[in-house]
Amino acid sequence: MTQLLPLVDAIPKVRGLPGAPLCKPKCVMGDRAYDSDPHRMTLSARAIATEIARRNTPHGSGLGVYRWFVEQTLALMHQFKRLRVRDDRDDVVHEAFMTIACAIMCWRRLHSPTKYF
Repeated sequence: MTQLLPLVDAIPKVRGLPGAPLCKPKCVMGDRAYDSDPHRMTLSARAIATEIARRNTPHGSGLGVYRWFVEQTLALMHQFKRLRVRDDRDDVVHEAFMTIACAIMCWRRLHSPTKYF
């Protein structure tokens, strides 16, 4: 939540269009972690609309029902202890174990498709 305004300030200007370059977004979307009335008021003063979910309110949008593929893959990779707790100093060894883990995950997925997804 503390990095919302610096993130908005760090947005680069959009070049290539005629006229003054656009340097601020029209709308900022965020999850419940960014719920803060001072941030809403600051963005509103900059003429930036906000679509930030409020805490302790029902979802209603259906978002968050299914996990994204990247999150799901990382969760599956954390089943392998050697990848969850990295003790290898050499990047090549760690990358080799990541490759083995990906191969095992693909084999499991092809072997029993209903088990993991």
